Amino acid sequence: MPQLPDTPEQFSQAVVDLVRRRHPSRAVALTGTLVLTVDGRHMGLENLWRTVQRAPERWVETVEHHVDRVLEGDQLASLDIPFPVARARIMPRIQPASIFRTLDREQVAHVQWVNDTVIVFVMDMPHYTVSIGTEQMIRWGVTADELEEIARANLERYAPNLDVQVVRSNEGGRAAIISMHDGYDAARLLMGDLHARLASQLGRTFLVAAPARDMFLAMTGDPEPFVSRLRARAEQEYHRLPYPICSDLFLVTPDGVAGTRAEAA
Repeated sequence: MPQLPDTPEQFSQAVVDLVRRRHPSRAVALTGTLVLTVDGRHMGLENLWRTVQRAPERWVETVEHHVDRVLEGDQLASLDIPFPVARARIMPRIQPASIFRTLDREQVAHVQWVNDTVIVFVMDMPHYTVSIGTEQMIRWGVTADELEEIARANLERYAPNLDVQVVRSNEGGRAAIISMHDGYDAARLLMGDLHARLASQLGRTFLVAAPARDMFLAMTGDPEPFVSRLRARAEQEYHRLPYPICSDLFLVTPDGVAGTRAEAA
């Protein structure tokens, strides 16, 4: 297997070459570093670049799997799936608002959220997820707010028996870790009963680090050295892990998620 390219630029070109070999009928163009188009559709590579860093010896296999799943998902997205069929598969994901630097905001079904993030929606299929755009939303005759309500309800039912690991630090703080490895760890911030599940362990108000899609770390609001240490770790993971969300902490209160402590104040 060839060695993982050294730079994002070299990796971008390697992915283009791979797509052309595996899918010769597709029109592939490199439009920038870690950005390409396939048949005119945007395909960002930043998350894929971060993913292959974690297992560089298998980078070709990882890229092949990712590209095939994305193209299969695009084919499914082009089908007019009836809303009653899709409804039970609609799930939420938290994304940074910065996704709109490369995506057209008007074409992505989403709602604004806290900490400069948005909630987007996907159809959860057996082997991949399919992003829901505004065109699909309009065909279904629903609004983004209605999608959010449906997605949050589906999230509650998706894995009702969460495995929550609670640990105590030497400084006296406590942390609760959710690690289901199902693509929705960070999205658990959107659960309506999140406060009820964790308040008995973490207090009336607590903080949550969700630096990337597959990381959820809730913690007590003090002592400060404990919070600062976990916040520093969250910022490191935000810059390292694929599918980054937010380097700051989310504040959870009895009334819901209120954004950062500074925003809440």
